[in-house]
Amino acid sequence: MKFSFKNDYSEGGHPTILQALLRHNLDQQAGYGEDVYSLKAKEIIKRKINKDDSEIFFVSGGTQANLIVISSVLKPYQCVISASTGHILNNETGAIEATGHKVLSIETPDGKLRPTDIIPVLENHRNVPHQVMPKLIYISNSTELGTIYRTEELEELSDFCREHGLFLFMDGARLGHGLTSEASDLTLEKVAALTDVFYLGGTKNGALIGEAIVLNNPALQEDFAFNIKQKGALLAKGRLLGIQFLELMKDDLYFDLAKHANQQAMKIKNTLKERGVAFLSDTYTNQIFPVLSQHLIDVLSESFEFYVWKKMDDQFSAIRLITSWNTSDDAVNHFIEIIEREL
Repeated sequence: MKFSFKNDYSEGGHPTILQALLRHNLDQQAGYGEDVYSLKAKEIIKRKINKDDSEIFFVSGGTQANLIVISSVLKPYQCVISASTGHILNNETGAIEATGHKVLSIETPDGKLRPTDIIPVLENHRNVPHQVMPKLIYISNSTELGTIYRTEELEELSDFCREHGLFLFMDGARLGHGLTSEASDLTLEKVAALTDVFYLGGTKNGALIGEAIVLNNPALQEDFAFNIKQKGALLAKGRLLGIQFLELMKDDLYFDLAKHANQQAMKIKNTLKERGVAFLSDTYTNQIFPVLSQHLIDVLSESFEFYVWKKMDDQFSAIRLITSWNTSDDAVNHFIEIIEREL
């Protein structure tokens, strides 16, 4: 059987989570997120972000989190700005548009947005009231290209949004990987201070399912639960999400798992760099995009699954490799052995 580097959710849940679910399986608890595990998990997250006034809601997946947040934050005539690589633009089947909100895209070389990218969009949407009104900036950390925001970049973007009356929303499907990257100087506390809303992704970091939406701006908190219910995301057995995030957050398992995934990817990246391989983007998370010859891609495909991300020319393509919380040394070493033999 081939080993998959296609994504970081091919495995199920971390054993600690499975054991906790089994251990508490027969406990009777209140429904809809009012169980003791969900409440305790929320308190731990609040302590870690150092914001008692933030509100936290658990939902099952990233697309669900994105469409609930954006449809709650925006008025019917307002829109969201995203990098052209943004998940909401390319991988959510028009979920945001289905809620009635346009997504304006911006081409960037690294998947990140900066004030200089956003200014032209704002200037091109001043024909009031004949155009949609930009109101929300959507970013990801790490991005869909595996890049990350450093503190100075996020501070600059946050200040810009506040100056222009825009909300800042960070998709955190891989936030653990972004924060534990060897190149990151950003902290979870800083993320909470600089964004209006973000979420902690569990699905791609050891949970069976689940994302924790964190609403930092009090103006966005009122009636948010109504939208969760209306969108079908309020689980009767909310404990299933609460137990998972309690286990992930209480002893920093969340960050340990993300760090492991990053380290495994960096082993492969460093080997490729030593042999002069170029990369589509310079990443320090669990996503890497090496540019390889078609011959080498064919050889690697005999033992591994991965996506051919972008065709560079007739002979070379960029592939995407993603490591997970459970990627073993054996899998990484086998991949490296083939690289060392072929290059």
